[in-house]
Amino acid sequence: MEYSSDFKKNFSTAYLAEEYERLDREVADAKEAASGDPELAHMAEEDETRIRARQHDILVEIEQILAKDREQEDTAAPISVVMELRAGAGGDEASIFAHELKDMYAKYAEHRGWKTRVIDDLTLEIAGDGAYDALRYETGVHRVQRVPLTEKSGRIHTSTASVAVLPIRAKPKFEISPTDIDMEFSRSGGAGGQNVNKVETAVRLIHRPTGIDVRSSSERSQLGNREKAMQILSAKLEQLHDEEEARKHAAERKSQIGTGDRSEKIRTYNILQDRITDHRINESWHNLPKIMAGNLDAIVDALRTASAETLA
Repeated sequence: MEYSSDFKKNFSTAYLAEEYERLDREVADAKEAASGDPELAHMAEEDETRIRARQHDILVEIEQILAKDREQEDTAAPISVVMELRAGAGGDEASIFAHELKDMYAKYAEHRGWKTRVIDDLTLEIAGDGAYDALRYETGVHRVQRVPLTEKSGRIHTSTASVAVLPIRAKPKFEISPTDIDMEFSRSGGAGGQNVNKVETAVRLIHRPTGIDVRSSSERSQLGNREKAMQILSAKLEQLHDEEEARKHAAERKSQIGTGDRSEKIRTYNILQDRITDHRINESWHNLPKIMAGNLDAIVDALRTASAETLA
């Protein structure tokens, strides 16, 4: 491993990098002082051998630190993403819209070759390379404007649904004390075999300090659903923390693409005008049926580009 000045930019290795460079200066000073004096030159050579050995040890230590940092980054990276949708204002139309959004994301995942499964009604887990990076900016309030099939007078209705995008990590950022959790069990219902319907495998967790509750019914056992619910609960606590931090630094973040807050109104789906508008970047796309069929690439790419530009 060779020395790099970049080691000084890493908080974990900066002090070692400074020591490495100090030793370089010590060698240079000794050589300069010994110039023209054979005896001092011999001593300087012996010192340099000792110093180079110490520098080798420093590089080994830096390499170990960087390897540990990479390992921590790998375990902290999302292994999947959970998309939690909720009907907002608009009654039955809001519920219909929430399910349509869920289907849209499932089709987009299929289009990208990612794996999907339903955790609980309007909660969808998506696993695949780049899934979180692509879907992270979907968090917020989505609004649809259309004439419902049940509307006889042709009046346009506005309904909303909220989306929360939760990164699921192999090693959660937040440790949860078991004493802070209430747990309930129920029958899962729906598809999944006889066992799912007859045994109380579904799990609901309530985090008492925050009031956050999570339900999982996708696994075949109580233990499996408990573990999945704990992953989602940890992700929700991470999101809550991020939202609080975003509010603290709202002025600094106002130009960025959203704060990750599910109360932020981000997008309107205007059915009559065949147009989707993302209000954060003031950009619109047409051909709604195609987009709702999972063709989200243009929107995802635009949000990524805008985010990169604001952070540049």
